[in-house]
Amino acid sequence: MECRVLSIQSHVVRGYVGNKSATFPLQVLGFEVDSINSVQFSNHTGYPHWKGQVLTAEELNVLYEGIKLNNVNQYDYILTGYSRDTSFLETVVDIIKELKKANPSLVYVCDPVMGDHGAMYVPENLLPVYKNKVVPLADILTPNQFEAELLTGRKISTERNAIEVMDLLHKMGPEKVVLTSTDLPSKQGDQFLVAFGSQNISKVPRKPDGTSISQKICLDIPKVDAVFVGTGDLFAAMLLAWTHHHPKDLKIACEKTASVMHHVIMRTITYANEVAGPGNKPSPAQLELRMVQSKADIENPAIIIEATVLQTSSDQKQ
Repeated sequence: MECRVLSIQSHVVRGYVGNKSATFPLQVLGFEVDSINSVQFSNHTGYPHWKGQVLTAEELNVLYEGIKLNNVNQYDYILTGYSRDTSFLETVVDIIKELKKANPSLVYVCDPVMGDHGAMYVPENLLPVYKNKVVPLADILTPNQFEAELLTGRKISTERNAIEVMDLLHKMGPEKVVLTSTDLPSKQGDQFLVAFGSQNISKVPRKPDGTSISQKICLDIPKVDAVFVGTGDLFAAMLLAWTHHHPKDLKIACEKTASVMHHVIMRTITYANEVAGPGNKPSPAQLELRMVQSKADIENPAIIIEATVLQTSSDQKQ
């Protein structure tokens, strides 16, 4: 069956971020991707200079109207990322509601991009829109630790906190939640960052106490000493793809997603260091993700990052 994704994200002429980071990998894995570019920039904002345009809520509506008038607004998935305007985000919400009404089995994958490391890099008035309107519509949510804390009002300082926060996010709506990165220490040492995933499997028999059978996992992901842009967009796209192929097994979906990420990042840093030369720090242009060169890894990733299944009081062994 053909699967069609509506991806509403940023676009860059040069490099890989937003839709540029998500579209090619999804197409490689067999998905048809319709892209609406929330911004069109020459390059990502980590470069010394950038130029471009920002799509308004009205312009988004016009594009969607064109799709609707031709009766080609049937989607299996919606994917959203960075947005910095409340009216734009609220228009996205209206579109998602309409598409979900037309197709109740549509899956909405939301990366609630708001900030990182204790600081917001979007206007603060986006938080209530995400909390009250966006997250309740989401089926799959991929916040980092800071964004998960913003959405729930709870701090994460232990593994137990991470599980509690994911449970709170489930109660807000999403069936699958992945904390893409946390500041918690890894059991494997300082060279790893810790990510968590949680799935409430709602379409299978519930336990006698009425709770959903769930799967909670932890991943130790190797750190790479460089600043990459577009990795979060790639992560959300790959999680969409691999949860489609493994809808009831978040563990293998996250293992494949994280392994794709690692292959792409290692290929990128190897290339960047070679081009920059010994002792030189790679430039933003040299650190653009080596996406096309990673086609084989995207299609069939060697699993090099394995998840640990966490057993908690609300879990049932998988």
